[in-house]
Amino acid sequence: MTFRVGKFEKISIEQYNKDVFSATIEYDDIILPTRATKGSAGYDIKTLFDIDLEPGEAMKIPTGLKCKVENGWFLGIFPKSGLGFKFHARLGNSVGIIDEDYFDNSDNEGHIWVKLCNDGKQHLHIDAGKAFCQGIFLPYGITYDDDADGIRAGGLGSTNS
Repeated sequence: MTFRVGKFEKISIEQYNKDVFSATIEYDDIILPTRATKGSAGYDIKTLFDIDLEPGEAMKIPTGLKCKVENGWFLGIFPKSGLGFKFHARLGNSVGIIDEDYFDNSDNEGHIWVKLCNDGKQHLHIDAGKAFCQGIFLPYGITYDDDADGIRAGGLGSTNS
């Protein structure tokens, strides 16, 4: 059974102008993620610019994207499998977790950033417009005695947990 539980959007032009650091990237170049096949679980997220990482290097990459996620679900961000197998590339936080309340937060609108690390032994190059990570919608549960009542007041790290 397939559930429709999320929606990708571009960040606003104002947030784009704050976050995206290259004058060669145009707002219209932001590509909304898509699945490659009808059997794909992941939505391919494409880079806005060429990525070059030497062994041991890492880079924080703005995607220009935000994602609305339904209650009871989260968006997991994973590296593309080929990057891990061929180059030993990984995400800086192993798996990015985009909570439902990250969308349109007061700090950064829910702009999804990805930290890509090259843990391999060879140079890693990814052309602009190529998929480098993927987003997968996943359900989650809570405990019977859960009493969380906090409200997100910002973006990355805002819950101070």
